[in-house]
Amino acid sequence: MTTFEGIWVPLVTPFRQGKLDLYSAQQLALRLSGAGIHGLVVCGTTGEAAVLNEHEQDKMLCAVMEAVQDRCPVVMGISGSDTRAVTEKVTRLNALRPDGFLISAPSYVRPSQEGIRLHFEAIAAAAESPVILYNIPSRTGVNIDVSTVIALQRCTNIVAIKECGGNLAQTTELINRTGLQILCGDDAMLFSTLCLGAHGAISAAAHIRPDLFVHLHELVGDGQIVAARTLFSQMLPLIQVLFSEPNPAPLKAALAMQGLLQDELRLPMTPMSATGLVKLGKALEKTMAIPPVEKIGKPELHKASESRRLGLVR
Repeated sequence: MTTFEGIWVPLVTPFRQGKLDLYSAQQLALRLSGAGIHGLVVCGTTGEAAVLNEHEQDKMLCAVMEAVQDRCPVVMGISGSDTRAVTEKVTRLNALRPDGFLISAPSYVRPSQEGIRLHFEAIAAAAESPVILYNIPSRTGVNIDVSTVIALQRCTNIVAIKECGGNLAQTTELINRTGLQILCGDDAMLFSTLCLGAHGAISAAAHIRPDLFVHLHELVGDGQIVAARTLFSQMLPLIQVLFSEPNPAPLKAALAMQGLLQDELRLPMTPMSATGLVKLGKALEKTMAIPPVEKIGKPELHKASESRRLGLVR
């Protein structure tokens, strides 16, 4: 079973003239897996899954899995308010054999905690891959309470939670009271959450300089908290700009500045503002100037990443 630790990246969905740009998606997936990230998520919030039809979502998953092979695991993001429809989708996607499913709480309908529990239990019963709970109340309108998470541990294939509640007290409680792998979903809180004992992150900002995010995770794991804090202070300005406007507009703009994809989104998402682009350009330049990992004290990480890029290790 896949271990959901380390730095995972919720992959953007590149478009070109309104259509999926699968080539750019595959090249981006290869670049990230070669940089040492621990896994990828397809069709998450950052992947604009809400504006992809099921055929497009399937194509994205298959393209990314084909590109990375066994270099890193690939998880499929799924959302929906109709338990029956989500369960049917998971059943259908079992045939593609993703390494896991990232499932958000039902949005808009605002069910009770019992309803949330029963929703996830039905999905877990249908899933043939591990399930990651996705708690993001700012988007769904409901919080997955810690008591509900504890109850869901009865489902043996519910193994992790992406926590985006913005509440460090709840995150601490999840770490201390559950046996799940806790993944930070709020990039600005990454350092604090890792120091509390989280197992890793699903980080949109890690598209940019993924080596730094991997190194930050390693530093905290090694107990080098001062070095980790110093590194994160250098990373934070770009993280803040990347979330200064609705995600993933700033992120796609940053990737476009690097020539990795077209700066194109689907409505109702719109490109980053002109003012925002100026701030983004300055923050991106400073972040790209941070010395690579091999020059700041962890050469073995760089060597491992290079070996992954060359396909020498899996």
